[in-house]
Amino acid sequence: MSFMAAALAVAEDAGAAGEVPVGAVVVQAGQIIATGANRMLRDHDPTAHAEIVALRTAARALGTMRLSGCDLYVTLEPCAMCAGAIAHARIARLYFAAFDPKGGAVEHGPCLFQQPTIHHTPEVYGGISETAAAELLRNFFRQKRSPAVKNPDALPRTA
Repeated sequence: MSFMAAALAVAEDAGAAGEVPVGAVVVQAGQIIATGANRMLRDHDPTAHAEIVALRTAARALGTMRLSGCDLYVTLEPCAMCAGAIAHARIARLYFAAFDPKGGAVEHGPCLFQQPTIHHTPEVYGGISETAAAELLRNFFRQKRSPAVKNPDALPRTA
């Protein structure tokens, strides 16, 4: 299984739990050392994005806040908060799947890693498994908007 496939599996689990399906894995020396899924609803924490959860877990596992030499695979282009955390953690390489024109901050919006005030810039590779990640997100939000999900009594009746 590829590292992005592992992140997609984590994202699927998040979606099944009712969270926005975003998953992340931190890799060091070819081994997954931490995973993270969106947990904002579960944890009642607006900062519990998949990337933050994975970075925190990896930092605890390694006993350091600097994740130099580690790579991060995430299923959606990171937002500004997550991109800032990636820079502070000193992630070597960022691989992401789906681009996020509305909320992303790596290739869109503030393009954080291109700012002169950023202290560390990882190598960035976007669009890896983009179709699978985008479809996972589309399906999740399609179900959320479905009248049957909002009102279980609206389900079609069978004779």
